[in-house]
Amino acid sequence: MLELAGLSKRYGEVVALDQLSMTARPGRLLGFLGPNGAGKSTAMRAVFGLVRLDSGTVRWRGAPITGPVRRRFGYMPEQRGLYPRMPIGEQLRYIGELQGLSAAGARSAAMAWLEELGLAERAEDPLRELSHGNQQRIQLAAALVHDPEVLVLDEPLNGLDPIGVADLGRVIRVRAEAGATVVLSSHQLDLVEEMCDDVVIIAGGRDRLAGDLAAIRADHPHREVQVRLAGGLTPEVPPGCALLSSTNGVVRLRVPADTDPTQLSAELGQQAPVERFRFEPPSLEEIFRATVGASVAELEASDAGEVT
Repeated sequence: MLELAGLSKRYGEVVALDQLSMTARPGRLLGFLGPNGAGKSTAMRAVFGLVRLDSGTVRWRGAPITGPVRRRFGYMPEQRGLYPRMPIGEQLRYIGELQGLSAAGARSAAMAWLEELGLAERAEDPLRELSHGNQQRIQLAAALVHDPEVLVLDEPLNGLDPIGVADLGRVIRVRAEAGATVVLSSHQLDLVEEMCDDVVIIAGGRDRLAGDLAAIRADHPHREVQVRLAGGLTPEVPPGCALLSSTNGVVRLRVPADTDPTQLSAELGQQAPVERFRFEPPSLEEIFRATVGASVAELEASDAGEVT
């Protein structure tokens, strides 16, 4: 289990981390979420000893992380760092050896990952000759070449087409199912919702919401309704409900969790025939917006209190 406990880090007047705590468990994929500037990258760098913390600890399996332990971790940073002129096969072999593999083991692992990702025929090509999507594949292979126990990924699916998202998403999911501890940071909340078992949402360097994603959605005090009335009519919003959006005749409403869906459908049907009706827990995007919005308001209120 990877544990971050009470992490704090300031850069001058800027607070990057403010007593951040979170846990990532083996065999599960953790979505690590937050707005820009929330402290996600600083926290991920702290796992690899790339940030000197002001306070707090990072532990793996209950113990401090040493250099040899970190060699069993894999990291894919948002800002990529491979060599554009070096052949991709040679790069993966080199990185494997840096992570402790023998020369023969690194060569075998590099070719295995190139085969897995459909790039075996490009092994002698320099990185710069690959498309953006294929460069992303090599970046992921570099994080995986030594078969890490912990895998930390910062925006691994950013800028990929649907095929690339599906391919890399499958590889990441398989690693978690094989028992690795996987932390994935992304702004693509629909993909996080589809892929991840757990989530942590941070804002202002603090953890704001954490836990099993399915349980968080099920326990949320609101539900989301999608409804389409005949003729694309926008319905009058019932008392206690809120209009989230209206697009191409499909209206999204936020309603209390104890709302009776049958009764609500009947009420809306009095305005026009109901052609479509879905009643479900809120999406991760809605939960994220509510959590981050509340956190910002809390921080602003705290700041105002300090001034006065």
